[in-house]
Amino acid sequence: MLGGGGKSLSSSTTAAAAGGTWVSTTSVSASGRRIQREMSELNADPPPHCSAAPKGDNLFHWVATIIGPPGTPYQGGIFFLDITFPSDYPFQPPKVVFKTRIYHCNVDAAGNLSLDILKDSWSPALTITKVLTAIRAIFTDPDPYTPLISGVARLYLADKAKHDEIAAEWTLRWFDANIKTISCSASEVGNYSSKLFVDPVFAAKMGQWWIIEGNVVQGDLVRVICSFSCFMEENN
Repeated sequence: MLGGGGKSLSSSTTAAAAGGTWVSTTSVSASGRRIQREMSELNADPPPHCSAAPKGDNLFHWVATIIGPPGTPYQGGIFFLDITFPSDYPFQPPKVVFKTRIYHCNVDAAGNLSLDILKDSWSPALTITKVLTAIRAIFTDPDPYTPLISGVARLYLADKAKHDEIAAEWTLRWFDANIKTISCSASEVGNYSSKLFVDPVFAAKMGQWWIIEGNVVQGDLVRVICSFSCFMEENN
């Protein structure tokens, strides 16, 4: 395509002229390589009780899980998160949203998260492994002084025992909502996984970690953990 002066316009310039927001192939490729490297590092050495992987074919859209740390009111819960990487990653932080409800002063009702390293304190030197580690840390050390939900923060400061009681009740309630028990044989686990999860590859990885309790099929009952949103998408 030629501009008014007869010079060829770059793909990014063309997109900008058309009101688009995507960036050049070179930038996307560089961001993709960075995300792939971080994925390899995460798989080799994941943070305790954390896991994450791309959702479907989109390298820039991940699903993550964090198990509630022992000794906290979130113990026994499994929390699903949605991670979206911007096209100019790592120069801008990923967007992280809790998909599982949680009673926490730093997470609002829509799942938005208040975390410095995902805002003004972001650095291109940070990685998704460090992000997951930082998110897991708020389970044990909430920040009630810069809350998203002031009422939860006030209760945490005024009556932590009551706060923890409510948080534990929410954890159990939403854990039950994210569990589906399916009667199937060991050979059918893959079929059910691909139906329950949007991405069969991610399902297979989740199967290695969570689907079969104790990594063995106990009788013909396999406990399958899935995000309620993913389950609904697959069955609508």
